[in-house]
Amino acid sequence: MRAGIDLVHVPCVRASLERFGERYLSRVYTAAEIADAGDDPVRRPERLAARFAAKEAAIKALGLADIGVAWTDMEVRRAADGHCTLSLHGAALRQAEALGTDAIALSLTHDGDYAAAVVVVERRDRPFS
Repeated sequence: MRAGIDLVHVPCVRASLERFGERYLSRVYTAAEIADAGDDPVRRPERLAARFAAKEAAIKALGLADIGVAWTDMEVRRAADGHCTLSLHGAALRQAEALGTDAIALSLTHDGDYAAAVVVVERRDRPFS
């Protein structure tokens, strides 16, 4: 197993939304993530910050920093029961497959000015190098 964790300051995400708007959203988040964040001016930055933290945690857990993946190659999906999962696309998916990834667990949280995420990656039959 391998884990990644990240902490995001919600006011930084709020500032990016105000300064860059749609350009920021489309560069970092998928259409589904943007829709899932909603329009509430308080909850939207919190939800987006948690998703950003998840992407950073995934980069750490999967060793993606030197590969050059798009932010949208990692997508947080929320089920009807509120449980979130991490879905990979493009270069992130190829790296996960190359590592022999069996499962990815995701946990998100946000409280006040901070959002955090933990990603745990399980590989089949061989230790991480």
